[in-house]
Amino acid sequence: MERYDPAYVDRWLDRLEHVFGEDRYMPVRVRGWEHMPEKPALLVSNHSGGTLIPDVWGFAWAWSRRFEHKRRLSPMAHDMLFKTRASANACAKLGIRQAGRGAAREVLQEGRDLLVCPGGDRDTWRPWSERYQVCFAGRKGYARLALQSGVPVTPVANVGAHETLVVLSDGHRLAERLGLKRHFRAAVFPVHLSFPWLVGVGPVPHIPWPVHMDYSIGRPVPLPAGWEPSATPPPCLVDEYDARCRRSMQGLLTELGRERDTAREAIAGLRRVGARAFPRIDRRVRQLMAG
Repeated sequence: MERYDPAYVDRWLDRLEHVFGEDRYMPVRVRGWEHMPEKPALLVSNHSGGTLIPDVWGFAWAWSRRFEHKRRLSPMAHDMLFKTRASANACAKLGIRQAGRGAAREVLQEGRDLLVCPGGDRDTWRPWSERYQVCFAGRKGYARLALQSGVPVTPVANVGAHETLVVLSDGHRLAERLGLKRHFRAAVFPVHLSFPWLVGVGPVPHIPWPVHMDYSIGRPVPLPAGWEPSATPPPCLVDEYDARCRRSMQGLLTELGRERDTAREAIAGLRRVGARAFPRIDRRVRQLMAG
């Protein structure tokens, strides 16, 4: 049963405006809107920023401000968001779907835009040294979905969310030994430097550092020439299309990374927050700097 609630979405957008709006805590900048195909679109993104996934919230906010209710984006989310009635109800009203092949196909068949992050927790908890690298951990379901549905992948790269903390290790080997995937569908047990924990152990939420969130939307990756949608695309074709999609996304991510100055972003974030918290002091500092 359809439970999407536009009024509820608008209330959330008003709240998120205080986080992602211009000159707010984590301002969002998106380029490449001109590459968006007609709906339905299959958007595939890298995933960053730990358990709070600010990258998804930031892009969903920017999407809604861009298209309002004319194009409804349905992000796929981890099972954990649907474990309680309250969170499951909130997700349903926002149009968030529980990750799964059937749900993904249904969204596209209904003509809606779909957002998936194939790397999941392995990607969102990748180490700091790999923050500008795509990590899908061998997951290719999105490529199979594109071939089955005939909807090409539109790559979306993001930077910024992974600078809200410093991931030292994703701990995926420890997670395997502990059997976390079997019991909790979790492939990581990370160690990270984050606020307020200083040293956080496990996928615990943190308070993000104020940074700019930058996104780059690439051109859709063409499906193989002459390909007709099929329920059972051959594995070799899935592998080939997955490789092309990852190359496209890595190119976007590498370009964003080259343009990024982490130290400058961190200082700018503190100044931005300080200006809102202490406007009179900020005005005085600007006056003094201006002579």
